[in-house]
Amino acid sequence: MNFSSKLLQHAVEEFGRLPGIGNKTALRLVLHLLKQSDQEVSRFTQAIDQLKEKIQYCQECYNISDEPICEICRSIKRDKSTICVVEDTRDVMAIENTNQYQGVYHVLGGLISPMDGIGPSDLKIEGLLERLRKGEVKEVILALSATMEGDTTIFYLYRKLREFDVEVSTIARGIAFGGELEYVDEITLGRSILTRVPYERNSSWK
Repeated sequence: MNFSSKLLQHAVEEFGRLPGIGNKTALRLVLHLLKQSDQEVSRFTQAIDQLKEKIQYCQECYNISDEPICEICRSIKRDKSTICVVEDTRDVMAIENTNQYQGVYHVLGGLISPMDGIGPSDLKIEGLLERLRKGEVKEVILALSATMEGDTTIFYLYRKLREFDVEVSTIARGIAFGGELEYVDEITLGRSILTRVPYERNSSWK
């Protein structure tokens, strides 16, 4: 792609670094910004700057938050005895959109993937175990994507959770193997949460 301006080229290259954004889309976005007023562009850049400067991760569940403890963990309406374990913030948002779950969450920050060099120590697993050691949790729902990495992580977590007096369940597999939670429609995901099953009954790893 030939550019008439080095500044334009640089901006397109930076936008092109975003996931799912090709060169043509990046160029379209940059040209759109050029047509906006200085005030509109300033709002856009300020939002990005503030995101990087002020965003925090909840000290309880590791979800993205504006405060040290996120709104979900602070809410007196949430059932603190049930923890739903998910891969990342996108999965929290997907489950929240179903309006079918009233417990709290624990964000692992990824999945175990030896091929990518990601092991258990790279995830927020110890933080989950610390929450269980307080003795207030009665159920842990393992709501991870139906992929090889998701199943590997579930199996590892289940072995860790067996030492605690908690029920361990997984979401019902109305979700096709290889499916990621963020792309599942809200009705299917909501039903999968409501019809969750004990992990031992749902496991093929016995």
